[in-house]
Amino acid sequence: MNRLQELYQKNIVPALMKQFNYTTVMQVPKVEKIVVNMGVGDAVANPKALEDAVSELTLITGQVPVITKAKKSIANFKLREGMEIGCKVTLRQKRMYDFLDKLISVSLPRVRDFRGVSRESFDGRGNFTLGIKEQIIFPEINYDKVNRVRGMDIIIVTSAKSNEEGRELLSGMGMPFAK
Repeated sequence: MNRLQELYQKNIVPALMKQFNYTTVMQVPKVEKIVVNMGVGDAVANPKALEDAVSELTLITGQVPVITKAKKSIANFKLREGMEIGCKVTLRQKRMYDFLDKLISVSLPRVRDFRGVSRESFDGRGNFTLGIKEQIIFPEINYDKVNRVRGMDIIIVTSAKSNEEGRELLSGMGMPFAK
């Protein structure tokens, strides 16, 4: 069992049950999955850029990403429907907790001028979205082998019914929200 999973079982569940007056453990919100998405806009002109993004995302998450394709053609971007323009990974269970633990305790503190993540990045249903500007904050990425700094979106999907429940769940897990 992961450190974060243990923390959730032993500390967070009882605290949330008390705070929100839940009658059963099944009502307590939990993290269901984490989706890590990396859009590679320059893959239109340079197909090797997508290969680099896929290999970096594999290193970061420990799972092979699926390649995403353009849904419609946009002439201004020289983009045709069906062209490969990004990659994404959906993490669940053990890998999800490992990734979240690494994100909270190792990677986010490595961001330059880090003052915490926005408290407003919830979608109204308790899901949290976080944008990262550079992939080099992850310890697996070798800075010397990076040919282009890319960003990524990290979506943490919870079973919470409201933003407040989702915020309490993530702050209990140690998510560094801005004051």
